[in-house]
Amino acid sequence: MRIDEQHYSIKGLTYTIRSANEKDANELSAIRLQIDSETENMDREQGEAYIDVPGFEQLIKTDTENMKNLFLVAVVHNRIVGFSRCEGTTLKRFAHKVEFGVCVLKEYWGHAIGKNLLRNSIFWADSNGIKKITLNVLETNEKAIGLYQKLGFEIEGILKNDRVLSDGTYYNTIVMGRFKG
Repeated sequence: MRIDEQHYSIKGLTYTIRSANEKDANELSAIRLQIDSETENMDREQGEAYIDVPGFEQLIKTDTENMKNLFLVAVVHNRIVGFSRCEGTTLKRFAHKVEFGVCVLKEYWGHAIGKNLLRNSIFWADSNGIKKITLNVLETNEKAIGLYQKLGFEIEGILKNDRVLSDGTYYNTIVMGRFKG
């Protein structure tokens, strides 16, 4: 599915949030690798579950055609600096919900890019009959957890010792959801 472009100017940075298009695939493949190397908040280490250019082209095509999916990019000076996805399912018992994920280059943290990607996703979901958005977040990512709670998400559960990070320690994953009744 697609949304209308949105423009923001926050803390001196001007950016646009728009639907991804197939021409973004090359840049998305590279930026995903970079983001995975900048933080341990993601599910992957750099290079794991790599998506090449044709893979991103197919993902964008699928997300654009599927009414239960949304792929957004944040763009600064014609450069993609972050992206988010909502992915639904065709299974009837779960057709009311989507799963949300977001990535932003570390250089652009602090400009509400992740927040605005999520806000656009929430608006899209609410406008398209989607009742629930779910997400997973690392327990140490307190800033993200606080943001999600401010935007109506609740902690639904904890996956104990769910992932091991570079320090060799096991960490919990927080499962959060926002339900629009």
